[in-house]
Amino acid sequence: MEKEKQEVNLSSSRFFNRELSWLAFNERVLEEAGNTKYPLLERLRFISISSSNMDEFYMVRVAGLKGMVAENISSTSPDGLSPSQQLAAIIPAVNNLAFIQQESFKEIREELRQEEFFIVNSDELKIDEKTWLNKYFRDQVFPILTPLAIDPAHPFPFFATGSSCLVLRIQPTDGIGEDKEALIPLPSQLERFLRLPGKESRYIALEEVILQFVQQMFPEFLVVGHGLFRLLRDSELEVDDEAEDLMSSFETALRRRRRGEVIQVVFDEKIPPSLQSFVVNKLNIHKNDIFSVSMVGLHDLSQIIDNERPDLLWPPFNARFPERIRDFGGDCLAAIRAKDIIVHHPYESFDVVVQFLRQAALDPSVVAIKQTLYRTSKNSPIVSALIEAAESGKSVTAMVELKARFDEAANINFARDLERAGVQVVYGFLDLKTHAKVSLIVRREGETLRNYAHFGTGNYHPITAKVYTDLSFFTCDKAICRDAARMFNYMTGYAKPLELEKIFMSPLSSRERISSLIKSEIAFAKDEKPAAIWAKMNSLVDPEIIDLFYEASAAGVKINLIVRGICCLRPGVPGLSQNIEVKSMVGRFLEHSRIICFANGESLPSKHSLIYISSADLMPRNLDRRLEHFIPIENSTVRRQVLQEIMVSNLKDNTNSWKLREDGTYLRLVEAQEVFSAHKYFMTNPSLSGMGSAIMNRDIRGQERSE
Repeated sequence: MEKEKQEVNLSSSRFFNRELSWLAFNERVLEEAGNTKYPLLERLRFISISSSNMDEFYMVRVAGLKGMVAENISSTSPDGLSPSQQLAAIIPAVNNLAFIQQESFKEIREELRQEEFFIVNSDELKIDEKTWLNKYFRDQVFPILTPLAIDPAHPFPFFATGSSCLVLRIQPTDGIGEDKEALIPLPSQLERFLRLPGKESRYIALEEVILQFVQQMFPEFLVVGHGLFRLLRDSELEVDDEAEDLMSSFETALRRRRRGEVIQVVFDEKIPPSLQSFVVNKLNIHKNDIFSVSMVGLHDLSQIIDNERPDLLWPPFNARFPERIRDFGGDCLAAIRAKDIIVHHPYESFDVVVQFLRQAALDPSVVAIKQTLYRTSKNSPIVSALIEAAESGKSVTAMVELKARFDEAANINFARDLERAGVQVVYGFLDLKTHAKVSLIVRREGETLRNYAHFGTGNYHPITAKVYTDLSFFTCDKAICRDAARMFNYMTGYAKPLELEKIFMSPLSSRERISSLIKSEIAFAKDEKPAAIWAKMNSLVDPEIIDLFYEASAAGVKINLIVRGICCLRPGVPGLSQNIEVKSMVGRFLEHSRIICFANGESLPSKHSLIYISSADLMPRNLDRRLEHFIPIENSTVRRQVLQEIMVSNLKDNTNSWKLREDGTYLRLVEAQEVFSAHKYFMTNPSLSGMGSAIMNRDIRGQERSE
């Protein structure tokens, strides 16, 4: 027992718990709701984002831990905690976050009132609003509602994950018979928040509207108690490894997910205790997974954030179209032939990626297009371009990943559209998730074929590309394009490539190559040569890579990490990680690009530095269980843009940044005498070219806010 305790202590001294680190990230997101420098509706948006994040965390991570406990799985996390111990640590943190979310909403709601923007209750309605709502309820709401009686003949119904429902206690008006319970599910077809007519910005929640006119639904009863609840279910998909038809298997799995076990119920805090007990007993939910809040479903607040009140939003930002391609009259392929191109989203428009594929679809010299699709938008222009190319007679292959969490149904639908157009659709591996973002265009030029490739750090999604910081890399480098072709052959034919000339990919070689590059920096440090690593990613979880970072730190390698979300590495520990600094950036844009740079025997940055962009985070799933790519950046212009401009500006940022401390807490960096925001910098600079020299002379280490 004592030995086990020592092992736990040793593990926890080296690693932060993954789940608690994620909750700390969501705390940073929620903290932005209190940032008074932001417009009010943007602050409200952070509450909505935080709430959505918590839903996914519960449906995936908490549900997974609960499943492990139920199956008596006692394996520990890298920090030494069993599933039950992790749940015990998570619940108080979740409760605290839920409390802060509600308090933040109350504060912003009051501040919005001062700006004549109202989220009203039914008792705040004006006479003319009640008149208008009565007609609206009768015409637009009442026909959709389905009141449900609960008695021996009418059992408690099934509710899908994310469903909200009013529960009522109704009493016969004639006094004959006992009180009964009834339910009114909130239809998903209706928006949660309704804008009231008039010049003022006034919104009311759907449940308030229903309760205002609920007697119309129960004319022979009196409503003597009511409350709102919302539930979440386990969302993990299980797919038969022997399934021959992957799409059919996923459709079945999606139906199973709808019926997953209930793992959380959130109640309106004003619900009568007897009605809450009624729902809890029917759903058989554990007390730790019951939450009482003043506003159920804060994620729905995103519905009231529109352009009606631009004074309460960030000033509009219009992404620039890359100047390099403008110089070639909009001809993407000609610009790529001249030189490799890097595009920095959202500061530079995602339209260039769409134009790249549309141009290929229309070009009679293009003979083939190959494309991976992990996530994309509804009515995606990427999908439209692929369909257009196939209909014009080109050979088009689409690698569609059906295991993109929460986008499975959408991916099935557009995959069918592609197949109908004649696209060769491939659904990938059963045991690997295809997370790589790559396009390959084959064009006949004279007597030869030339390949053009695009690699992204983010998804082919034009909507998220407006708020996610990502990189798009375009090249016609022969070796890289040959590697891209080998990647597609592996995805479609399952034949492992015999060699890759420049790219390295998961699960075949990423772990080995990243480890080798870190070990090279260790060797440089031991030889008393400059040794450093700069990296930017969403999550750092993999214990083997973290241990290598520790080894590098001990050898004297200077490591600067920008990890937006989960970070299990413990920085700044004497004798373990004293040469490692970790920061997280949270602000107007979601930091999403993955970059890793190695000094390679000279001070960072230099012309000999090794630079890679990637679709992968440093997590076991990305290195071992997903198909990912790491792309070397070799062109001198692109290298300068990625290393001396993007990485340096992110390291320099002191307005959107938090420093991770040895004890696992994060401190927001204070704005030093010289204020620097990477987001503002890239928004206001017309071009990346030449930025590096403007930033390089500045100290890249921020200052901690005093406690």
